[in-house]
Parts: sequence; structure tokens; C-alpha cells
Amino acid sequence: MGNTSSERAAMGHGEKAQRRDSRGIKEGERPKILMDSPEDADIFHGEDMKAPLGKEEFLAWQQDLEADDKGLAVDRPTVFRWTGDGKEVYLSGSFNNWANKIPLIRSQNTFVAIVDLPEGEHQYKFYVDGQWTHDPKEPVVTSQLGTVNNIIQVKKTDFEVFDALMVDSQKSSDVSDLSSSPPGPYHQDAYVPKQDEKFKSPPILPPHLLQVILNKDTGISCDPALLPEPNHVMLNHLYALSIKDGVMVLSATHRYKKKYVTTLLYKPI
Repeated sequence: MGNTSSERAAMGHGEKAQRRDSRGIKEGERPKILMDSPEDADIFHGEDMKAPLGKEEFLAWQQDLEADDKGLAVDRPTVFRWTGDGKEVYLSGSFNNWANKIPLIRSQNTFVAIVDLPEGEHQYKFYVDGQWTHDPKEPVVTSQLGTVNNIIQVKKTDFEVFDALMVDSQKSSDVSDLSSSPPGPYHQDAYVPKQDEKFKSPPILPPHLLQVILNKDTGISCDPALLPEPNHVMLNHLYALSIKDGVMVLSATHRYKKKYVTTLLYKPI
């Protein structure tokens, strides 16, 4: 009998063991996580979780992020101007590690250079006629070596207007959204006028063009060397009289300022 009770106890403990794990959590029940508990570390060491990064791996990951950020950085066109005296002016700075001198172009009384710089602070200096100098009108800073250099801050906000204009120009140059030609066949056939479109006779002459000099008789009171002032609608037209005695008369009136000139052409037929 004693063995039987022991077996029952063992069986009972076995069933409880199947229902609970070593920490007293029922099967299918989510464990409660205590943020300050030392058991939290065991939860993140399961098969589905990756082990936390080591120090070297974390530094490598951080360097990759910084490299990606640098790759996405956009150089901004920055204007450098020297307004002092000099015949030859050059520029150098921390943006090129002071390795070479960039020549400035003379524009009237100033020297100008445009350099693409990344965003951030940059120190620079001018090389004028063989002497290193800084511009006292611009902000200055003292370097670690004790030299005085000019400093410039390249910020993204200074170029927001130019970025917006660039986006607008790209949108305006994009013709993908423009509508295409209307559907349907296209031909290159010559236009053939219809019969009813043809005039059987010349169009009727407007009445204001009938008052021309060729159709008028010169009054007795007028000076025969002077003609009456014509109407402006009669200018720059070619008129012709009916053929008489085998002669055709052509006429044209032109104006120069306040003077009018009428030319008659007699042509035998």
C-alpha cells in the first residue's frame, strides 16, 4: 500500500511537472517580465533572439552608420569673396585639409570663388600675393596652433529656397504627366477644297476703299500740285484704273510721318 501511495504521489508530481515549468508557469501562459529582475536576461537568450552585440561589433555598426550618413550628405555651393587689395588671391581651408590652393577669379574690384562644401563648420584662409591672411570683415577663430583663421558655417537651412527651386524645375521638366496625342489615325493627305468653298467671283470691295485718288477729280480750287489728304485705310494698297487707249494706270499711296506720297505707274498694254 505504501508503494501505491508513493506511486500516486510520483504520478501526481509528474502531471504537475508537465503542466508547469521549473519557474511555476503553466503551459501556454506567457511569463511575466520584471524589468529589474535578473531573470530578464534569460528571456532574451532564447533560440529566436540574437545575442546582444559586443563592444567591437557595436563600434563597427556605429561606423557603418556614420559612413552611410556621410554618403548621403550633399555638398552646398559656397561663395568666398576677397574685397581687399591684391593681384593673385588663392583660398585654402580645412575642407581640403589645407593641401592645395584654390584660385579666386577677379570680378571688378573683388575676387570670387565658389566651392562645394559639406554641411558644418569650416576654417579657411586667403593666400594673397604670397602671404597668408584672413578677412577681418568675416568671422574668425583661433586654431590650436594659435593662428587666426576665418570660419564659415554651412547650414542646410540656408539652401532650402534653392532646393525648393530645384524640385520645381525638375517637376516642370518632367513631361511624363503631360497628356499624349489624341487617339486615332493620322494622315498626311493634302487638303482638297470643296466646290462650295470656291468663290465664283472676287469678293466685293469694301466701300471705304472706293474713295481713292484715281477715282476722284481734282477740284478747281485745289492746287494741282497738291492732292487731298487720303484716308488711312487707303494706304499701302495697289490700285488700278480700267485700261484706256492701251494704257494701264497703277497707283499706291504711302505715308512718312505726316507726309503722304502717291505714286502713279503708267504701263502700255
